Amino acid sequence: MNSKFDLAVMGLGYVGLPLVVEAARAGLRVYGFDVDGAKVASLTAGVSYVEDISDADVAEALAAGFVAGTDPESLGQAAAVIIAVPTPLRDHLPDLSAVRAAAGELASVLEPGQLVVLESTTYPGTTEEELRPLLETGSGLSADIDFTLAYSPERIDPGNETWGLRNTPKLVAGIDDRSTDAAVELYSMICDEVVPLSGTREAEMAKLLENTYRHVNIALVNELAIFCRDLGVDIWDVIRGAATKPFGFQAFTPGPGVGGHCIPIDPGYLSYKVRQLGYQFRLVELAQDINNRMPAYVVERITGLLNDAGRSVRGARVVVFGVAYKGGVGDTRESPAVFVVERLLALGADVSYVDPYVDKVEIAGEIVPSLPYSPDAAADADIGVLLTLHPEFDVDAIAAAAPHFLDTRGVVAPGIGERL
Repeated sequence: MNSKFDLAVMGLGYVGLPLVVEAARAGLRVYGFDVDGAKVASLTAGVSYVEDISDADVAEALAAGFVAGTDPESLGQAAAVIIAVPTPLRDHLPDLSAVRAAAGELASVLEPGQLVVLESTTYPGTTEEELRPLLETGSGLSADIDFTLAYSPERIDPGNETWGLRNTPKLVAGIDDRSTDAAVELYSMICDEVVPLSGTREAEMAKLLENTYRHVNIALVNELAIFCRDLGVDIWDVIRGAATKPFGFQAFTPGPGVGGHCIPIDPGYLSYKVRQLGYQFRLVELAQDINNRMPAYVVERITGLLNDAGRSVRGARVVVFGVAYKGGVGDTRESPAVFVVERLLALGADVSYVDPYVDKVEIAGEIVPSLPYSPDAAADADIGVLLTLHPEFDVDAIAAAAPHFLDTRGVVAPGIGERL
């Protein structure tokens, strides 16, 4: 087909925008579609709203011909279209409404010869059972004759300066060999290594396995951390020792819980699909229970340390360091640190936070006070708590200045504060 654009990306968030930037760098003519006019206006003005993408990155893409817009008609003018829209859980059930809406927009302008790729995280079968019928019914075209269709899971890790879109191996799979070949050809222009799989269900499942693996192993060390404290065992030294084994072991560390856009969400997609088969995914559901319990356990530890000091949690001044779900980013989605703050406030504590990446935290309609970072930010508090390890934090100095200190990340020097 004759096309005005080599590629169109539907959804210009933390997945879609990096795709736009890398594709433009590869010399592709890119159209970025989003229903949010404010995002389109921002990008058109050369301003990024995604942490890992700078204004300079956007300017570079614009100079290479990138166009952002809200007009779905332009989607029909691209040789390939990638759908990269959110797929959250709603009431513990997969919400594919954004995928269905994107499919509806695209189907109305879909042209013969186009390649369509879904990147949104979802359960096995979505590409063939959900997306394909919507595209075929809405367009009157056939996926195995008129257009090609594939799935390629996103592997974006916000804040990771080592592994980005280009150098992370890209999994792809089509509904048939022709679709797989088309997807491999597209992504080979954007990524250094493309790995074809046997089918779209395998590619969808691979993404869920990656994050379920992390979820389960984090739950293991979180539960061990609770038991080890009762046993008088230093879990951090245990992990350090086990990690010296050069085979058969990968180190995971405990913390206040799991957060972000993947680990708390993706296992829910897998569990949902397994339940449809009439089974319980007991290991995953148990891991979710353990990790979901960790913020409450952190609050128990804070309460215990305050009690030991003769101080009630009600009215106590607590300064938490970090509210983002991981270090080096400002994303608070599903952040266990926010759940910790919420619970402390419910118990009557006077809570403020220090996070150089997060401008505002609102809980139950109230803005949580923020403090500028300094090593003595908790010096006048009853207790300081490290929840997120940002690179700017000098944890030993923070702990030394605070009257009491709880480190949930296992980095404070022995004898200065308490570890989880």
